[in-house]
Amino acid sequence: MPQPAAAQIAAYLAARMCHDFISPVSAIVSGLDLLEDPDAQDMREDAMGLIAASGRKLAEMLSFTRVAFGASSSAEVFDPRELEKLAQGVFAHQRAQLEWAVEAASLDKASARAVLNIAQMAGAALPLGGTVQLKAAQDGQSTVIAAESVGPKARLRPEVAAGLRGERLPDGALHGHWVQAYYVHLFLTDAGGRVYAEAEGDKATFAAVIPALAP
Repeated sequence: MPQPAAAQIAAYLAARMCHDFISPVSAIVSGLDLLEDPDAQDMREDAMGLIAASGRKLAEMLSFTRVAFGASSSAEVFDPRELEKLAQGVFAHQRAQLEWAVEAASLDKASARAVLNIAQMAGAALPLGGTVQLKAAQDGQSTVIAAESVGPKARLRPEVAAGLRGERLPDGALHGHWVQAYYVHLFLTDAGGRVYAEAEGDKATFAAVIPALAP
């Protein structure tokens, strides 16, 4: 089966990012409109609260995306404590809760991207809330990452499963969910790693194994 063109993947990723950013940006604009409306001065405090909360959400999403999807300047090694801040910033706006249990002292770029993307996908697998337990540790010459999403109606979208297997976008599926999973498949494959996912009952599981970079 022919694989998607690089330009198409880039377009899907750009659309995914815009989708994530548009909600807080629109909320900020709505708050500014209220501030400028002479008939809504009694809502000034609410407007300022909306602007502040949406600004924080946008900043957290941008910081997360910079590492999860971008180059994050020239960094090649990441402190798991900083990655936790990025992941918890995203989970602050989701129904699911994140339990961070990363034991590795540091993570290379591929592992850092994998941790953040798997965390976000694991959270999205819990539409009604629940708990994501995320683990990452060094196992010999590899980094092993595992996330368990436990909660009511836990699910693994078909397009996410297809993307993680390196398959094309299924007909009628949402490209925003697929492209993140496919991107994870691409960069982990390039790094010599593998990624898996499955769902059963009220639990979805994601796992990845990535060879450690030679010193």
